[in-house]
Amino acid sequence: MASIKVKFRPSSIPEREGTIYYQIIHERKTRQLLTDYRILPSEWDEDRGEVTSNQKEDRTPIIRSIRDHIRQDIDRLNMIIHRFESEGTPYSTDRIIAEFNQDSSDNSLFSFMQSAIARLRHNGKTRTSETYKATLRSFKKFRAGVDLSLDSLTSNIMEEYQAWLHQRGASPNTISFYIRILRAVYNRAIEDEIVENRRPFRRVYTGVEKTVKRALPLSMIRKIKSLDLSLKPDLQFARDMFILSFMLRGMSFIDMALLKKSDLKDGHITYRRRKTGQQLIIQWTKDMQQILDRYPANPSEYLLPIIKNSNSKLRYAYKNMGEKINLRLKKIAEMAGTRLPLTMYVARHSWASIAKAEGIPLSIISEGLGHEKESTTRIYLSTLDTTLIDRANSRILKLL
Repeated sequence: MASIKVKFRPSSIPEREGTIYYQIIHERKTRQLLTDYRILPSEWDEDRGEVTSNQKEDRTPIIRSIRDHIRQDIDRLNMIIHRFESEGTPYSTDRIIAEFNQDSSDNSLFSFMQSAIARLRHNGKTRTSETYKATLRSFKKFRAGVDLSLDSLTSNIMEEYQAWLHQRGASPNTISFYIRILRAVYNRAIEDEIVENRRPFRRVYTGVEKTVKRALPLSMIRKIKSLDLSLKPDLQFARDMFILSFMLRGMSFIDMALLKKSDLKDGHITYRRRKTGQQLIIQWTKDMQQILDRYPANPSEYLLPIIKNSNSKLRYAYKNMGEKINLRLKKIAEMAGTRLPLTMYVARHSWASIAKAEGIPLSIISEGLGHEKESTTRIYLSTLDTTLIDRANSRILKLL
């Protein structure tokens, strides 16, 4: 019967991390199975042939995780060997390793997430694929690059990840965002019958807290609109795109960038939201046209002067321009005298909040924003609602 030993190969550079590997011996033939687990020389006990902890607290979670995974790997290797022995068919060290690698690939969290990212891209959900990619990058950093099988994802690991994110200053909503994506991936694995549900997310936060106010009052929108930026064309362009987004009922920047000249017809813009596919129709006003007339006609098929070359990579083109605009909007915020971090997204929140303040019904605001559910619109308006309640309470207190 085959035997397995855990070995450590130190780095050629002193005090640098070395590599853990498994030595598999069967019928006098020895093969090495390399792993991605890397430890410092002080974290290896040569006499006992195992990973041990040292005095560095920041390494403790990593070492604990590596030890758990070595234990799981050895168990899986022994199960493979036991299966071969039970079948009574000849096997070799090469076959043991091949079987182990196949199981690892099929059941790997990292590999499964990469497949999910590729599938999202193929289906045209580029933005969602990027959020999955960001989550995988964060989780890999937490794991120090050490992969794990889907069925070994436990509630303890998720609690450690949550604590790790918190220690690095991530907000509760950011932490919840990453964890919800991991949960979505895990649920997909359950649907595909790759793993049984062990409920690894039952003790971590997956809610959404109210965010810091991101809406401007109408008076500040007017002030930004009236700023004389004629001698600062870059700032003027950023301001104009911000105001245009507000005029277009808080249209998202990606939808603005991809508006085509053919979308403007008979005094109306007709387009589909990139995020949901919902069709929206917006009246094109004289004020909107005045903003557009400040700039030379776009030589490309796009209406606004954001993407000027139809042959450019669209995702890169509008992301690059969006970053530039948001950077310039911060300077505009200083000039206008607001401490709110100004971004294109603020225009969307501001339109919704001002509409609410003007007494426009929630259902109409929701439709105007292109939300599929009114509950989404309520998130936009939560801060404003709190302000109205505070005003009402103030009036009551004055009666005391």
